[in-house]
Amino acid sequence: MRACLVVLLSSLVAAQAWGAEWNGVKAGGLGDAAAFSFYPTKNLSAAGDAGMVTTNRDDVAERVKMLRNQGMRRRYHHDELGWNARMDGFQGALLSVKLKYVGVWNEKRREIAARYDALFAKAGLKEIGPYPARGVVTPRETPGAKHVWHQYVIRVARRDALREFLTARGIGSEIYYPVPLHRQEALKGLGYVEGDFPEAERAAREVLALPIFPELRDDEQETVVEAIAEFLS
Repeated sequence: MRACLVVLLSSLVAAQAWGAEWNGVKAGGLGDAAAFSFYPTKNLSAAGDAGMVTTNRDDVAERVKMLRNQGMRRRYHHDELGWNARMDGFQGALLSVKLKYVGVWNEKRREIAARYDALFAKAGLKEIGPYPARGVVTPRETPGAKHVWHQYVIRVARRDALREFLTARGIGSEIYYPVPLHRQEALKGLGYVEGDFPEAERAAREVLALPIFPELRDDEQETVVEAIAEFLS
């Protein structure tokens, strides 16, 4: 059990954090291994399913290569049960081109996130939190961190009603994630019930992701914040 815990604690899910940093160290270099997703919605995205594992350990790299290729080190000799998880050449070619631009795109995301923050403050809607009252709790960048803002997620009371209001005005939004882990059907065997993790449950009721992508225009952001201000007025 101890060996398993060591592996879990030193492995990180970098997911959509390509370009993010913690105290000057890039995501992907903070542990023994990290996993990135290149799903089409990520900040560094492929045209289909794709991903990557980074590591600075030769033994981890060798085992990951084996597991992604059906558990084979030699062709037709399966040392372990693995997967057919090889990334196809088309996705690799696409990602190699996008890699040249993702830094610029990330900086645009950072500018957009800062502008959202300023617009909410100007509208008198920004609240420090942690819980929303009459306005919105905006996300914050922790000192020492460099965020790439794959998502811009606010917390707001009457979240579902706000989302319906925005949808009626043609403004997209998303809820990540509406059901906390301990209330998922797949994990009901663990025996947790509503109220066991009140912070996770409250967050699941309040979080709402607003539009953010490098090409988002200033006037589009203003439209989003003006609509939220109208709803909360």
